[in-house]
Amino acid sequence: MNRAILIVYRPAAGRYAAQFRSMVAAATELGVTTVVLLPTGQPAAEAAGLPCHQADLDDPAAVRAAVRRIIAAHPVQRIFPLFEGDVLTAAQCRREHGIPGLDPEQALAFRDKNVMHRRATELGVPVARSCRPDTVGAVAEFAAEVGWPVVIKPYAGWACGDTHRVDSADELARVWPLVADARHDYRVEEYVRGVEYHVDSLLRDGEVVFDQLSRYTYSILEFRDEPGGTVSRKHDLTPAERRILAANSAVLRGFGMRTGVAHVEFFLREDGEVVFGEAAARAGGGSIVPAIQAGRGINLAGEWCRLELDPGHVPAAVLGPEVGTEYLCSDRYGRITAITGAEELRALDSVLDADVWKSVGDVLAPPTASNDVLGWYVCAGRDFDDVRARFKVIRDAFEVRTEPAGEPSCG
Repeated sequence: MNRAILIVYRPAAGRYAAQFRSMVAAATELGVTTVVLLPTGQPAAEAAGLPCHQADLDDPAAVRAAVRRIIAAHPVQRIFPLFEGDVLTAAQCRREHGIPGLDPEQALAFRDKNVMHRRATELGVPVARSCRPDTVGAVAEFAAEVGWPVVIKPYAGWACGDTHRVDSADELARVWPLVADARHDYRVEEYVRGVEYHVDSLLRDGEVVFDQLSRYTYSILEFRDEPGGTVSRKHDLTPAERRILAANSAVLRGFGMRTGVAHVEFFLREDGEVVFGEAAARAGGGSIVPAIQAGRGINLAGEWCRLELDPGHVPAAVLGPEVGTEYLCSDRYGRITAITGAEELRALDSVLDADVWKSVGDVLAPPTASNDVLGWYVCAGRDFDDVRARFKVIRDAFEVRTEPAGEPSCG
């Protein structure tokens, strides 16, 4: 093999294992060597037999130094980051070594919410009104202008981490001390009321060659209160849903993506206006990738690899029924004494796939991010409402029992 790819892989985030394996399989099929860059001290069983290197992935200078060493030893032609936090550093490495793919200017449009919203506005795609939280007074004035609630979020965050929905002046007084010292890392947005969607896409040479529109069954900001679900929209799209797909294409082209994978979120207001939310230059998080694999027959990460390495590749996606996926959650906190397993979930009617990340002995605490969950499942149904009804049946079958952490289990 005289070609190589570099995958930046964080094995501690187990949800990326299937993406990693699919990408390695795609490269191998095409006769390309896979080189892996892992976090320091975190070997990955699925990377056994592959050339592996380590670095502090949270230190861009250390990553760039490691990539220089890797490229000196391997003919790397592409760099693939699987995790949101590695997208910009990977782009810096591409620029440094003349490797095709997103460069830092383009990557910032997918990482920095200030940049992405400004760029979407330039493209004519509506966005939420926003302001900088320079002072608590500035936030209060903004809320008086757009109305409560408002959302305070990191401009480079993901999975709703450190994101706060603020419903009143009293709530702002409580939240402000949590963000005040790092206020320059945050932005404030109006709370957009409407139905939330996401589009997961593959591009080649600036053209969308695959897209899947899906509708959330909940408000992402309410992840502490409701299970996180999403259902595909393949059949009988409304005019508004078709406008979302058109806006998605405009955003991806305008942000400069040529060949790659993207996850983009939109809101649909009651008056029919499509509002851009956020965009990421990676495969969708959580269980979106396995849901698309179950419903469309392709793995987004593996297809990204094939599109980069094979100019003639066309994703062989199927249509099939509507498919939904929902996170597995529990409001029982403490040490797990019993939990329904993945095999038991897969045995349920309409369930296509499932994974449970927690097991007996693990300690459950209240979630701090939208992907801080116990696992997921994928099921099929006739339409959005049918899939959502099946969610409840499956959710009711998932059982978790706990005891206070620190107390021994009795028998």
